[in-house]
Amino acid sequence: MYNIFSKISNDESKRLLYFILFSIVIVTVIFVVREISLLIPDMIRTTVREEILKQNRKLNPVIVSPVMINESPTESAIVDVVKKVNPSIVSIIVTKDLPKLTTVDPFNNFLNDDFFKDFRINVPREAQEEESGTEKKEIGGGTGFVISKDGLILTNKHVVIDEVAEYTVVMSDNKKYPAKVLARDTINDLAVIKIDVKDLVVAPLGDSSVLQLGQTVIAIGNSLGEFRNTVSKGVISGLSRSIRASSGFGKIESLSGVIQTDAAINSGNSGGPLLNLKGEVIGINTAVALGAQNVGFAIPINKAKQTIQSIVKHGKIVRPFLGVRYVLINKIIAKNNQLQFDYGALVVRGEKSTDLAVVPGSPADKAGITENTIILEIDGQKITEENSVGQVISNSIIGKEISLKILQQGKERVVKTKLIESK
Repeated sequence: MYNIFSKISNDESKRLLYFILFSIVIVTVIFVVREISLLIPDMIRTTVREEILKQNRKLNPVIVSPVMINESPTESAIVDVVKKVNPSIVSIIVTKDLPKLTTVDPFNNFLNDDFFKDFRINVPREAQEEESGTEKKEIGGGTGFVISKDGLILTNKHVVIDEVAEYTVVMSDNKKYPAKVLARDTINDLAVIKIDVKDLVVAPLGDSSVLQLGQTVIAIGNSLGEFRNTVSKGVISGLSRSIRASSGFGKIESLSGVIQTDAAINSGNSGGPLLNLKGEVIGINTAVALGAQNVGFAIPINKAKQTIQSIVKHGKIVRPFLGVRYVLINKIIAKNNQLQFDYGALVVRGEKSTDLAVVPGSPADKAGITENTIILEIDGQKITEENSVGQVISNSIIGKEISLKILQQGKERVVKTKLIESK
């Protein structure tokens, strides 16, 4: 094959080259113009859309509000109550002189004798503890709240039950003061202690007679004896409950007319206030049901008011005294024991030999009441789980003559006796 370009002149070669280049340019221009023609409508549409949006914003401006987190009225009330009452709530620390134990090795002096230096003797050693004086140790704790500007504090009796222990009050600002026990209530689980401080913030007292089931309540206390001024909330789950509570010192007390709540009450909360949403104390936290969740109990504040008034007036708790130990009768007890009545108070002795059913020389003894007597009414008031003997007597006065309707040896009769001061 031969070269076809050999017959073409130089001028013709140039023209051909120019033609090819020109064709490439024309094709490129056509391609670019085509692409631009496709993009222009989209650009026009975008521009028109943006212009329309600008006009709409001018006509209908968008107002942006800051995001607000609104508290419910209940939450706001709880926060206000805690701020209001916290300065009145105290922690109570219980300390006691206990034997100081030191670890002693009984073979130490024996094996360190010069005679045994050259012997390798391996004797099993059991360390022993010996007393070497005493030292103060914290053995418990609880809660209380201020009831007078000059340092009176209300708490539970079982918090300050140890008569040889020492008690220290820790205020909300962490200031500490030694406390003296003024009185321990013999009927209710209440006690009043005193610190030498003036101008304290007093916790306002409410009215426990107007409480309603489902009412919101707040408990504040020295939870677990460690977490001071712990706050929990709940509702009133029950009213006028009767319980048997252990103090932790082997003593069991029967409490009637107490408030049940599901607000968390832990060890160390004892003696702390149960509050309503007004910030008023309506109960004193006193017990929790073991093996159950959110079942706590508080003594109604109206019961404590008598104790407080007596302390302020007499410097001690002055209360009428009848002198019987009893068990309240209900339908179950009446059925199981084949009793004639399903209400009243059955006079019985306690678990110990010293727990007599009737105190010798007491008003009950003088009225002829004996063990197994059933007290049906006092001054016309029927004795029930909601209205116990203790409640009726505590609402009476010293020196008053009362009438008791009793069932004794199968016969109903009415006896009278005069109340004396509780010792």
